[in-house]
This record gives sequence, C-alpha cells and structure tokens, in this order.
Amino acid sequence: MFDLKPLFDDIDPNSPLIIAGPCSAETEEQVLSTARQLAAKGIKIFRAGIWKPRTKPGGFEGIGAEGLKWLQKVKEETGMKVATEVANHEHVRQALEAGVDLIWIGARTSANPFAMQEIADTLAELKYDVPILVKNPVNPDLELWIGAIQRIYNAGFHRLGAIHRGFSSYGKHLYRNLPQWHIPSELRRRIPELPIICDPSHIGGKRELVAPIAQQAYDMGFDGLIIESHCDPDCAWSDKDQQVTPEILNVILNTLVVRDEKITTENLTMLRQQIDEADNELLEILSKRMRICREIGQYKKEHGMTVLQSNRYDEIMQSRVKLAEEMGMSGDFMKVVLISIHEESVRQQLEIFNNKA
Repeated sequence: MFDLKPLFDDIDPNSPLIIAGPCSAETEEQVLSTARQLAAKGIKIFRAGIWKPRTKPGGFEGIGAEGLKWLQKVKEETGMKVATEVANHEHVRQALEAGVDLIWIGARTSANPFAMQEIADTLAELKYDVPILVKNPVNPDLELWIGAIQRIYNAGFHRLGAIHRGFSSYGKHLYRNLPQWHIPSELRRRIPELPIICDPSHIGGKRELVAPIAQQAYDMGFDGLIIESHCDPDCAWSDKDQQVTPEILNVILNTLVVRDEKITTENLTMLRQQIDEADNELLEILSKRMRICREIGQYKKEHGMTVLQSNRYDEIMQSRVKLAEEMGMSGDFMKVVLISIHEESVRQQLEIFNNKA
C-alpha cells in the first residue's frame, strides 16, 4: 500500500533518529543557546514549536513566524536540520519557504480530516520535498491515524514517518498521555516500512519519565525519539515539567540500550515455537469454552432464562482477576481478556436464542 523512501539520505537509517529541542521557540537567545548545546552533544535535528495549539485561550500560543528566522540562524550556525509543527495552510507555506527541513503534524490536527486534507493539498501545491511526521490523534483511533498518513502519501509525499505521543484520557494517571503501546505496534504491523518515532516527553509529562519511556520505545523497536530539551527548563514558557537540559538529554541517550530485532538465535526460535504451541492450546481451550457456552445458552432458552446473569459475571470477573494477579499477570490485562471472552460468549448464546429451530 505504501512505497516509502528514507526520511533523510544523509543520516544513517540504521541508527535511531534523534530530534531534540524546546517545546516552544521563546526568544532568539533561548533558541540559539539550546541549539548550540545540543549540537555540541551530537544532535543532528533541532525541533522547536513556532505555533502552539492551546486547549484554552490566553496561554502562550507560540512566537509565530518570527521564530522561523531563529531556526534559519540555527541552521547557519550549527549545521543542524530544523523541524517544527504545522497545523494549516499558512504554517506549511511559511515553514517551507523559510527552509525548515522537517515538519510534523500534531495530535489535534491529525484528528481532523479536513485539516489534514488542507495540509496535504498545500504540500502538493508547493511541491517541497521534505520529510513529514504525523503524530497519533489525541484519541486512540488507529484508523484515523492511518487515514492522516494516507492523505499526505496521496499528495505525493513518500518520506513519511509517524510519531507516537500517547493518547489523552480522563482522570489521573502516571502518564500525561497513556502509551497504549499496542496501537503503534498494530500500526507497525499494518505498515511495516513506516518509521515510528516515540515522543516520551508528551507521553510522560514529567522529565523523570523521559528515560524509562524512551528505553521502552527502543525495546519495542521504534526508529527514534523526539524529546523536548530546553537550556533552562524550569523557566520554559510551555510544558516546563517535561523538558530536560541538553546535558541531561545527553546522559539519557548515552545510557539507553538499542535492541537489534534482526538477530535471531536458535534459543529464541525454540522459545517462539513454544509460544506458537501455547497459542494453539489457548485457542483449543477457548473453543471448548464457547461450546460449553452454547450448551448453557440452549439450557437458558429452554428454561426461559435471560442470557445475561449479572451475579455470575461479577463472580467470574472478581475471582479470575484475583487468580491472574496471583499468577503474576496484570489485573487490568485480565479484565480486558475476560470482557472480550464474555462478549463473545453472549454473542454465541444470542445466536442460540435467535435460532427458531
């Protein structure tokens, strides 16, 4: 479905791609100071937000096009490539005309098909050949994410990548945005050639979480990181809690372990065979369980009972979750499994009820 090209011809595709810089371009001094420090640490791509979408009016919404001149100075002085976020026609035009080397599309924008099509049409009109990264939508909607990527691809841009920045959720959590790693994993399965970059700053929301989230991304085979780094994070005008200094970023990057998913040993092959056998056994057990559920459905139908027996369902959920936790599994994981099994059981019993024979 996709015929993608490397994001950059002059950056080693076999090494993780690192993009770093402040959440927002605030002043020329702040931008250049941060860029100089990052360049000294070997960072090749400098990021800074020029236009900042805000949930409520009144907050700092970015310095605007004036900041593009500062990015030009970063390129001239350090030789780094520069990147920024765009959200509409004018953003795209101004950024590309200013010589921005990479643009990304934020989570709020990728959730809006009209905005994505406007950006795609603008890119097709201007015909600048730049890499484009698409962040996941704020809500966990894989099809919407893929659709956003397809719109850019259909406009003729094949230097594409995705950014996983986590998903918004209601209530208090450890993370600012829940990782829900299974969603980018499914994106990788659906579009294997698409580079996926992790944004541990926005997932964690706290600078102390950047390193462990980045390591998890590497452990899962992600292709790089985009991390917010500021010369004086505590004084940042936006998202100060999740930004790290260039010095701390350097320590983080030097302590991360990069995994090689291409190496396959004999022992690993044997373990994978055991996984395959266990999966087959699991399917057999689930099939047996559904056969029993259909028999129960037949009994309920003959005796005028309802399909859903709430007390029995609650009893199963509580006892199985407790047992799963005692066996070293996550209670939340087991709840998801049991809910799915219950939904299929109800579906099969309803088929019995709807069968007139």
